Amino acid sequence: MAFEIRKNEKYTLVKVNTDRLDTNNAPDLKSELVVINNNGEKNIVLDLSSVAYCDSSGLRSVLVANRLCEDAIGTFILCGLQPDVENLVKISMLHTVLLITDTVKQAEELLEKKENL
Repeated sequence: MAFEIRKNEKYTLVKVNTDRLDTNNAPDLKSELVVINNNGEKNIVLDLSSVAYCDSSGLRSVLVANRLCEDAIGTFILCGLQPDVENLVKISMLHTVLLITDTVKQAEELLEKKENL
């Protein structure tokens, strides 16, 4: 699966570089998120700005990442949702559970605010 992983001082950014997050590639993403978490990272930003289509297996990967960060007493932020993906998130009512921002920059700002609380 095509994704970039960038470790920053306070979080790890995972950018999905494909237009579909579905049964063909969601397991790879989920595995990578577990590895990141097992390496001690508790804050993950998942950038889906390139993803135009997501199915239920893609959403499961997102929920796994959220649970891993919560269990580590960290923060998971989803960002860059395209219209169809955003609609799926809203239909699934996941927007009430997940932290979602428009951009990676907004995610960074949110993490900074949360750290200063």
